[in-house]
Amino acid sequence: MKKLLFVILCLCSLFEAEATPTILTVRVRAKDAKFIGTPIGSALVQVRNSLTGELLTKGLTQGNSGNTKLLLQNPVERNQVLTDDKTAKFQTSIDIEEPVLVDIEVLAPLSRRGAAIKGSTQLWIIPGKDILGDGIIIELPGLILDILNPSSHQVIPLTSLLNGTLSLKTSLTMLCGCAISKGGVWNSDDFEVKAILKKDGNKSGEYALTKSKENNIYEGLIPLNSAGSYEILVYAFSAKDGNSGVDKITFVIE
Repeated sequence: MKKLLFVILCLCSLFEAEATPTILTVRVRAKDAKFIGTPIGSALVQVRNSLTGELLTKGLTQGNSGNTKLLLQNPVERNQVLTDDKTAKFQTSIDIEEPVLVDIEVLAPLSRRGAAIKGSTQLWIIPGKDILGDGIIIELPGLILDILNPSSHQVIPLTSLLNGTLSLKTSLTMLCGCAISKGGVWNSDDFEVKAILKKDGNKSGEYALTKSKENNIYEGLIPLNSAGSYEILVYAFSAKDGNSGVDKITFVIE
């Protein structure tokens, strides 16, 4: 009887599924721009079992933003490889016994949490069927917009304003950190940048900002002639691709 039981257990073990290491490559790309990697603070990637919600793996994309000419300036053919070994990616190995439907969730760029955008997709991972090369590419829309001057919660004497105007200065880049310049790959003329001013909670004006000679910088003069609590919201929008970004601060004139 013991021998029979031993034989049965041995036979059962032969039919037990064994976990197979399977490589998954994930990349995160900014819309109408390049990949999000180490230079801009990376993208967080989380992979979950879609049925159970179990976190299978997570990590950060590492590498550079990729080749500008290949990604944006040269015609791209079907199945053309868009990346190389240095292009930002998150690559991991997952042990699975059977095909698993997974949710891939990304958040980027991590270094600019005010501009960070979430994205996700689903796919089946098959044991032993590695996803290599360009891998799974998740595209995120958005722009990184930062108000540089005035600073948040700054208290500004009314007498310090030049001719009753406040100098507003902002920085605008693509979500991958790529520079916006006059006539460049990302042409500053393609972006509408405006400031909305509120005083004591009420809208008091809307002002267009203009591109300075310095890359990424938009600025303008905002008329202010009285003390109070102010809020400035600046938005940037590109009608060509729908990318947008927003930043907001409060400050006091006394």
